[in-house]
Amino acid sequence: MSNSIENMLRNKLAKSSLHVFDNFSDDTDLIICIGGDGTLLRLVQEFGFPKTPIVGVNTGHLGFFQEILPEKIDDFIFLYNQDRYSIQGLNGVSCYIKTSDGTARHIALNEITVKGLSTHPVHLNISINNSFIERFSGDGLCVASPAGSTAYNYALGGSIVDPRLNLLQVTPIAPMQNVAYRSFTSSILIPSNDRLSVIPCSDDDKTLSIIYDGMMSEYENITELSIGLSRKKINLIRFDDYQFWEKVKSKFL
Repeated sequence: MSNSIENMLRNKLAKSSLHVFDNFSDDTDLIICIGGDGTLLRLVQEFGFPKTPIVGVNTGHLGFFQEILPEKIDDFIFLYNQDRYSIQGLNGVSCYIKTSDGTARHIALNEITVKGLSTHPVHLNISINNSFIERFSGDGLCVASPAGSTAYNYALGGSIVDPRLNLLQVTPIAPMQNVAYRSFTSSILIPSNDRLSVIPCSDDDKTLSIIYDGMMSEYENITELSIGLSRKKINLIRFDDYQFWEKVKSKFL
């Protein structure tokens, strides 16, 4: 289906005197992503959060990021040629990983998820701006951007956040709350300039999996994770009829 839509789109763009290129370069004016939300997330990772505006043609299931339905391609081309669109900037989430062997970094558009590798719960000391908050015990943590609030965060019981708000949402995954362990059982919201520090409580907790927009890397001997809102962002094309809460209603209710 995507191939037939791509061919149709190429033909329509050519007839409208718009040049189509197979390869991305710094002077590209527009990136068109055909697929679902997962396709767009992979594109963002592959191109390293490009500054070039992106517009999505939805051939997936949910299509929360994707703006255009295949049957509306003619309308998209007309509005684009008339400059009748706006740019929605969406910041990602960054995670700096410090280990006894070195450092690494991952950036995600939707969320950074921290989990233990074994079937046992993980125990993590959580601080915000170097102020200790809790000793978390459970399956892990999901740290979501506003853009990612409707993704895994929402499935975990987190709140939907309007992307015009600049904040991070920290949602626990299967937190333990009993006489032995005390953890927050609901999401917490932190300002965009704050940083979340995650330190393993013991040697058994120092091997963790870091999942960024569905892609996973495993690290051993972790000493600290530092997570915050990234300065890197993507720019999505939005048209006049785009309303965030209307899209939320149509996709989730």
